[in-house]
Amino acid sequence: MAKTKQFTISVQNRPGVVLEIAKALGDAKVNILSLLGTAQGTTGTVQLIAENPRGAKKALDAAKIAYQESPAEQYDLANKPGALAQRLKQLAAKGVNLSSIHATATKGGKKAVIVYTTEAAAKAEAASA
Repeated sequence: MAKTKQFTISVQNRPGVVLEIAKALGDAKVNILSLLGTAQGTTGTVQLIAENPRGAKKALDAAKIAYQESPAEQYDLANKPGALAQRLKQLAAKGVNLSSIHATATKGGKKAVIVYTTEAAAKAEAASA
């Protein structure tokens, strides 16, 4: 498990909005490790993990892209049926309540990766802000 930062960006649901985020980070040489975008009606949310969180903050700030930063955990799993359920069972047994989660794997790949934020971490972050 690796500790990381997740950036959550509220966006308008329009063509090119994710491009603007990707371009700001790419121009600053910040690699995006994972990205999840969702839309509902006229708005949406982009959640991303950057290889260099400090560089991502600078790039987003320079581009005047508002974001919320949250502590997150990245966890490698075997890419096989039931691996995600097994990890989620461990978290639930510890009383961990997830605020967000996304996962990815490539077909035929040996590894899957999940990234999640937790309710407790979000509360701790808000309390220290």
